[in-house]
Amino acid sequence: MHTPPMSKRLWAEFLGTFWLVFGGCGSAVLAAKVIAQDSGGTVNMGIGFVGVALAFGLTVVTAAYAVGHISGGHFNPAVTLGCALARRVEWSVVVPYWVAQVVGATVAGAVLWVVADGKNGFSASESGFATNGYGDLSPDGYSLAAVALTEVVLTAVFLWVILGVTSKKAPAGFAPLAIGLALTLIHLISIPVSNTSVNPARSLGVAWFAGGDALGQVWLFLVAPLVGAAVAGVSYAFLTGDEDEEPAEKEARVGAGA
Repeated sequence: MHTPPMSKRLWAEFLGTFWLVFGGCGSAVLAAKVIAQDSGGTVNMGIGFVGVALAFGLTVVTAAYAVGHISGGHFNPAVTLGCALARRVEWSVVVPYWVAQVVGATVAGAVLWVVADGKNGFSASESGFATNGYGDLSPDGYSLAAVALTEVVLTAVFLWVILGVTSKKAPAGFAPLAIGLALTLIHLISIPVSNTSVNPARSLGVAWFAGGDALGQVWLFLVAPLVGAAVAGVSYAFLTGDEDEEPAEKEARVGAGA
C-alpha cells in the first residue's frame, strides 16, 4: 500500500481537526441557542445539545471520508496515541500528528472567535466558548473526579470502536459512519458532564480564547483522554486477538475505513 508523504498527511490532519473544531464547537457557540422573535414573543430556534452532538459526529464522518485516506483520519491526539499503542501506526508519526492537530484546532478556534465576536455583546470568557470543565465549569456541576472518570471511560470506548471498525476483518467503507455515530453518542452522554472532550486538541483549540478558569482546567482534558486512549490501545489486541496487520498495512486506514 502506498503511503502518502508526511507533508500531505500532516495537512490532512490539520484540515480534519480544523473542521472538527470549527464544525463541532462552532455549532455549540453559534447555533445551540438562537433566540428569535415571533408573534408569541421570544423563541429558542437553536439546535440544542442534541444538535451539537450530531454536529460533532457529522464533522468526523465528513472529514474521514474527505481526507482519512491520506492520513488515517485521526484528528485527535488521543486517537493517534491509542493507534500507536495498538500498533496501527508507527511511533514516528505521533508527535508530528499531535502538532498538526493542535495547530488545526487552534486555527479553528481563532476563526470561530472572529465569527462569534461579530455579534454585539459576545464574550468568549462569559459564554464559555464551548470549553470543557469541571465543578462550576461543568454544564451540570459535576466534580473533577466524575468528569475525569467520564472522559477516561468514553475515550477508551471511542478508541475501541475505532480500532474495531478499522480492522481488516471489519466491513470495508463503513468505518467513518461507525466512528461518527460513536462520537455522537459520546456527546449525548457527556455534554452535561464535561461538555465532552475525548480530544485534547479540541479542548485546547477553544480554551486559548476563553482564558481564565477554562484555560486553567484544560489540563484535565489533556490528561484524561490520553489515559483512556492508552488503556484502549494496550488492551485492544489482548481483548480481541486482533494482531493480524503490521503498522505499514494499517497506517492509511485508521479513520478512512479503506
